Amino acid sequence: MTRTPLRIALLIAALAALLAVPTAFAGKGGGGGGKPGGGGTTSGGGTIALVLLNSTDGVAHFGQKVTFNVSTSSTTQPWVDLQCSQNGTVVSKQANGIFPTSLGQVFTLGPTGLWTGGAADCTASLQNWSSSRHTTLATMTFHVYG
Repeated sequence: MTRTPLRIALLIAALAALLAVPTAFAGKGGGGGGKPGGGGTTSGGGTIALVLLNSTDGVAHFGQKVTFNVSTSSTTQPWVDLQCSQNGTVVSKQANGIFPTSLGQVFTLGPTGLWTGGAADCTASLQNWSSSRHTTLATMTFHVYG
């Protein structure tokens, strides 16, 4: 084996380990984690971390699917609001509940009517949706490659 494939294998193993960190902390109300291209943040109300569902190289790409590991003690039904932009123009906006009885926890990174291809920058907000308002508990950003 040459050095380049070995380095790639080590990088993949390291990325897999990073994906396991948010999962380990998700039920414990603390921690959080990050990953290449964007990290989870804690704002006192919770944590949020990106989970790539079908990436083959450890980063998000146009057309792929993602979800989020979240942790909060503020609500039993947290929501994630995901907004993606290209050159300052919002090209995708989705919201899903990240709890067992929600209708869907998976987000698709395009295409949309405004996002037919190419890279974008996304912001995911962990939110508490009460009957009267939406409160942002934590946010994170990540890049989607074209």
